[in-house]
Amino acid sequence: MEVPNLNLKALTVLVRATDSLHELIKKDVAQYGLNPTEFSVLELLYHRGKQPIQMIGKKVLIASSSITYVIDKLELKNYVVRQACPEDRRVTFTELTDEGRRLMKTIFPKHEQVINDVFQGMEQREIEEMIEAVKKIGCKSQNA
Repeated sequence: MEVPNLNLKALTVLVRATDSLHELIKKDVAQYGLNPTEFSVLELLYHRGKQPIQMIGKKVLIASSSITYVIDKLELKNYVVRQACPEDRRVTFTELTDEGRRLMKTIFPKHEQVINDVFQGMEQREIEEMIEAVKKIGCKSQNA
């Protein structure tokens, strides 16, 4: 009898869990008329304030070619506004509008509860161990 490759099983479980979480987040934010990328941008601006567009893409893992499109869509929904940097014309900042801030103030606690529900039943120690283990995998896969 062949011994199963534990690494392959771990990878399968991790990928399935990731897919499941992506689907959960997609469904959760869709009820607010957003996609996960738009929500990620709004969440960043909500917690960190005004950001240069170039940095938003890096922080929420969006390709630089896509960030302008996402900001355009959020601007059309009146959730964000662009501002040119007075010191450097190459830099454009994005920040939440009052409407965007109100939206996030309303929906972020609900979203946070959805995420908390995912980890319900896990001890804090287990979550911390999982974070460290997944970080190790992430570091190794980036160096491959």
